Amino acid sequence: MLLNCYQQELIEAGCDEAGRGCLAGPVFAAAVILPPDFVAGELNDSKQLNHQQRNKLRLIIEKEALAWAVAEVDHIEIDQINILNASFLAMHRALDKLNIKPQYLSIDGNRFKKYKDVPHACIVKGDGKYLNIAAASILAKTHRDEFMERISAEYPHYQWKQNKGYPTIAHRTAALEHGLSPYHRKTFNISAPQLKLFSEIEG
Repeated sequence: MLLNCYQQELIEAGCDEAGRGCLAGPVFAAAVILPPDFVAGELNDSKQLNHQQRNKLRLIIEKEALAWAVAEVDHIEIDQINILNASFLAMHRALDKLNIKPQYLSIDGNRFKKYKDVPHACIVKGDGKYLNIAAASILAKTHRDEFMERISAEYPHYQWKQNKGYPTIAHRTAALEHGLSPYHRKTFNISAPQLKLFSEIEG
């Protein structure tokens, strides 16, 4: 069972990102402050849930959270500052948008760039341990999926509606055949040497 938050003394925001390992599109991040009595039975790391469960939980989180915000860093900025810094920046932007100032931050993962003067804890696999991080995981994932589905209509051959920009075989193959779209991250390796191997395994 997930705990509500990392500590109980200060107003805490949970933070997580989505899209860090993608070949195209922005990285999204969310920050969420939950009420102490928040309950949502299915809430867990967004990767453990299906599309319908995530969208259902998103509505509950956005309705019942004391404060929540979602922000993004686009592919151009990712290429300029690298994906790790872009992930931190997206979290900072989400925190900037909260209408309640957090006094403590719980961050999914093992690294973070300090946000103003707010103390924080980095928690490996935190989205499977704390509800506020899991909630941030859901919001970041669903908002990013929505964005990728929208731009998929512009470039259907990359199949972003299905793969959301992640490096699937179909996505890599389309990028090699059609070239890169304006949404692709130019510093990411599309033609990885594993592509042929993966194709043979899947075939």
